[in-house]
Amino acid sequence: MNAPVNQGTVRRDSPPRLDVVRLRQDFPILYQTVHGKPLVYLDNAATSQKPRSVIETETRYYGEINANVHRGVHTLSQRATDAFEAARDTVRRFINAARHEEIVFVRGTTEAINLVAASFGQRLQPGDEILITEMEHHSNIVPWQLLCERSGAVLRVAPIDDTGELKLDEFARLLSPATRLVAVTQLSNALGTVNPVRQLIELAHAAGAVVLVDGAQAVAHRPVDVQALDCDFYAFSGHKLYGPTGIGVLYGKGALLESMPPYQGGGDMIRQVSFAGTTYNDLPYKFEAGTPNIAGAIGLGAAIDYLNTLGLPVVAAHEQALLAAATAQAMQIPGLRLIGTARDKASILAFTLEGVHPHDVGTILDLEGVAVRAGHHCAMPVMAHFGLPATVRASFALYNTAEEVDVLMHAIRKAREVFG
Repeated sequence: MNAPVNQGTVRRDSPPRLDVVRLRQDFPILYQTVHGKPLVYLDNAATSQKPRSVIETETRYYGEINANVHRGVHTLSQRATDAFEAARDTVRRFINAARHEEIVFVRGTTEAINLVAASFGQRLQPGDEILITEMEHHSNIVPWQLLCERSGAVLRVAPIDDTGELKLDEFARLLSPATRLVAVTQLSNALGTVNPVRQLIELAHAAGAVVLVDGAQAVAHRPVDVQALDCDFYAFSGHKLYGPTGIGVLYGKGALLESMPPYQGGGDMIRQVSFAGTTYNDLPYKFEAGTPNIAGAIGLGAAIDYLNTLGLPVVAAHEQALLAAATAQAMQIPGLRLIGTARDKASILAFTLEGVHPHDVGTILDLEGVAVRAGHHCAMPVMAHFGLPATVRASFALYNTAEEVDVLMHAIRKAREVFG
């Protein structure tokens, strides 16, 4: 397949810079054409592409050390266990958790949130309150609705304004002695808004609430330090972090995880089983029933190693420059309405085009080789706030270029002409 011609380093006024031409060579999927055009992949908020090192790590696992973990005395099992646990420690360092035991491997952010709702949620009673925000992904809404149905707790929602920023005064007002849990996104997948989570956590803790941060979007774009944040839970997925699908992480403070009952029953989460009763395993294995996604965890470790070689602050600066350039160009297109104009944004440019359905825009962009997401982005309450059925969302990653921003804008103008 032909290599895309739209490569190059991002235009910036000052260092540091990513060597985008070189690092794009690490992502084999980028070297293809779509409808005869070089692929411009701008659907990174849905899933990011994988560097060769991650792909090769998973292949090497299955080709050389495939075995179940924690259960065998033979050599392959020991090697697999060592690699699996090394990946856990890589994650621990990446988010600066205090203890190895505070890192629970799950399928993704969705399962992490459901684990907390199912386990921690058992202590909620009628009249207790859960506080979320209007900008949450469905995965940080529906589990709490289900918990409220089971427990009799009440779901409260802190509103956003028309820029997509959280109304901090309303958030603070909704906190009360009845608030047991606060669940908030760090970076909105539909708007790009970056919430002041450290401030929100302080407010919630002052009210006596436990805090879960949905870091699915944030963790690939900004350094995360769970100890500095002082969050009680932090959830993220591997596939948005240049890692495999089907693997994710729940961080939880050790004492809190110790106090919670298991999420699922089965192998490896037990110490002793008899018909008279069962004793559970230590952390984190108490929450890891059954055979885990071993290859996925090891692949996630490789993805983090890859990001660490680049440096997240450098990646973030590159992506912010792309977002700034895209925003400036988008504002010059007649009929284009930006959705999400918060002062602190990252990675995401969401918009509508007057008179053109977002799905039609997405189709035209695809014919130009540009992959974006068009729809409600699993954030229907956000769409309802802005009175929209859907938006077009372009989302940037470390391998995107300033030239690709230009291709995106050309394709948007073409969509406007086709349907104008």
